[in-house]
Amino acid sequence: MFDLLFKYTKDGWWAAILGPVMVILEIVFDVAIPYAMSLIIDQGINARGGDISYIMRIGLVMLGLALLAGIAGALSGIFASIASCRFVRNIRNAMMEKIQSYDFKNIEKFPVSSVVVRMTSDMRMLRMAYTSIVRMMVRTPVNLIITLIMIIRLHSTLALIFAVAVPVLGCGLIYILKTARPRFRVMMKKFDGMNSNLKENIEGIRVVKTFVRADYEEDKFSYVSKDVMVTQRFAESIVILNQPFFELVMYACMIAVAWFGGKFIITGSLSTGQFMSYLSYVRQILFSLLGLSMALMQIVNARASVDRANELLNEVPYIDDSEADPDLMVKNGSIELKNVYFKYFEEAEKPTLSNINLKIKSGETIGILGPTGAGKSTLVQLIPRLYDIYSGKIKVGGKDIKDYKLRNLREGVSMVLQKNTLFSGTIEDNMRWGNPDASFEEIVEACKNAQAHDFIMSFPEGYDTMLEQGGTNVSGGQRQRLCIARALLKKPKIIILDDSTSAVDTDTDRRIQLALKKKLADMTTIIIAQRVNSVKECDRIIIMNDGMIEDIGTHKELLKRNEVYRDLYTTQQQGVAE
Repeated sequence: MFDLLFKYTKDGWWAAILGPVMVILEIVFDVAIPYAMSLIIDQGINARGGDISYIMRIGLVMLGLALLAGIAGALSGIFASIASCRFVRNIRNAMMEKIQSYDFKNIEKFPVSSVVVRMTSDMRMLRMAYTSIVRMMVRTPVNLIITLIMIIRLHSTLALIFAVAVPVLGCGLIYILKTARPRFRVMMKKFDGMNSNLKENIEGIRVVKTFVRADYEEDKFSYVSKDVMVTQRFAESIVILNQPFFELVMYACMIAVAWFGGKFIITGSLSTGQFMSYLSYVRQILFSLLGLSMALMQIVNARASVDRANELLNEVPYIDDSEADPDLMVKNGSIELKNVYFKYFEEAEKPTLSNINLKIKSGETIGILGPTGAGKSTLVQLIPRLYDIYSGKIKVGGKDIKDYKLRNLREGVSMVLQKNTLFSGTIEDNMRWGNPDASFEEIVEACKNAQAHDFIMSFPEGYDTMLEQGGTNVSGGQRQRLCIARALLKKPKIIILDDSTSAVDTDTDRRIQLALKKKLADMTTIIIAQRVNSVKECDRIIIMNDGMIEDIGTHKELLKRNEVYRDLYTTQQQGVAE
């Protein structure tokens, strides 16, 4: 908690300092008020027989002290809020920056719903804990020290009551803190599960409605929600004991002070005004301790959030490019894979890809076919180093991909994944993801090559058409063409289309292939497809099965010698004819 505090206070350091300073001033003014009250009773009423002018003067002083205490308290709250908000903003920014450095393997460890909770609910708890640290963790010790000094000065014997009360409070607080922390960690994991369930349901709402499974989803969410409720109730059941326990000790102390204080007044060792001041100081001490306990509860609750934030911040990317040449850029689209093995999990007995050897010349168009699970997508994801290979070597542009900075390598390799993602904003804004500095003419040219220009212009607002998050207000085929256009706008040396024309018709697919081959002939193109017609015009076609390359050749060569390819082609052609 305190490591995060010192590391991410940064631009809010001045508010983090001024907040405690204002708290100390508030305490000084608060402590002076009971003393002024004792003067009114002992001097103004008892000693001087009701000196109104004296009482008025001291009363005005008390009023001024209360006003100054209120101003200092308000300023301490403002400064604490500024510091806590900036503190949480800095952590959120650091978490976002860290996530951007993750590779695919890191990303798979943290579900989207969990990341959202960590950056929202967990950060809210951290902000509250930070505010408590800035205010209560300063206020309580300072208030205790000053107030105890005043109490001992008033009557040292009566102050012994706190020698009993403080250890009792401390033991109770330690027990509550130790018991609460593990419970809140479990509770936050349950929140992750509930958010994951909710996200899955909302994203798949069309499927839910299509299969009329709303009742099932409601029952499932109700079960998860009840599980969260039970866990939350269990976690907070120990925390709610804090206030009644402290109040019990507090009122016991006040009764003891009243009992023994009354006796001391009778014996003459304590005046009435001092006794009233003493009671005020007792209340200040006990309320400060209560405030400290509540602040510690918030900090304990936040410890689970701190741990979860640190899991994101301390996650080490599996792919390290720190020793790569920052000036090395991809010069051409040649690709070479030599004795490449890959597996997603170290403990996996069988590799996902085995003994991959492949050479692709710059400017070649390569098609990849194979059954589901053959390793096609895995193979192409290794080229821009979205995953690191287990063994072997991959070269792009004649250089080992590990010699490139990831940014430079991926600037030269553009990839359209199976799951096409568009962002909320205009079509033009989405295109500029490919190249923020592209001219409008370049955007139009890329869209024409991807066969997207015509349908874009059919919209009333053309390239200014607003897309919803995920591009849900355009069809699947239109999304695919927009994603291809965005990738082309990067003007990469290599473009990889991972089954990214599956939702377009055969004629549009053919026109996209022709545009890539004629207008972008110097760019290496790799096409993963399920349809033979999508790759039959490629310079070479790779047949994959069970994580290995079975055959490589042109369409005509494979028709002659590869029975699997010939059967697939014949079957698909018959389907088209029918």
